[in-house]
Amino acid sequence: MTGGGTNDAADVLPLMKLRVLVADDDPDLLSVVAAALIHVGADVVRATTGIELLEGLAEQGPFDLLITDVSMPWMTGLQAAHTARAAGLDIPTIVMTGLTESQVRDRFEALGDNAILLRKPFDCDDLETAVNALLPNEALAKA
Repeated sequence: MTGGGTNDAADVLPLMKLRVLVADDDPDLLSVVAAALIHVGADVVRATTGIELLEGLAEQGPFDLLITDVSMPWMTGLQAAHTARAAGLDIPTIVMTGLTESQVRDRFEALGDNAILLRKPFDCDDLETAVNALLPNEALAKA
């Protein structure tokens, strides 16, 4: 995630206490994404592996939004998202990746319409746009 974005607390309405699970094995990106969501009022739970992602869904849910990286140890974010879908959790999902389209396209598309692919690097505005697209009634909105 790049610095970008001109929003400050005065420019953004709170996320209405959305519960968001963010998963990434890159501690810096995980921290930046979580901080951006916390800054606008979201309740954020973090995971660093696909297994932690599934445990978080099972033990700390329900969540309004899942944001996951594709490449993570033990289980990819896409595998974890598909497992959640198979268990009946049709949670809106943002999939972050720096991989090429051919490496993730089919697995991502199988998640359906309730998912957005966010290409790395991205900035706060890109994240905001993705959240708004999935959760237009409850998400980030310009004041």
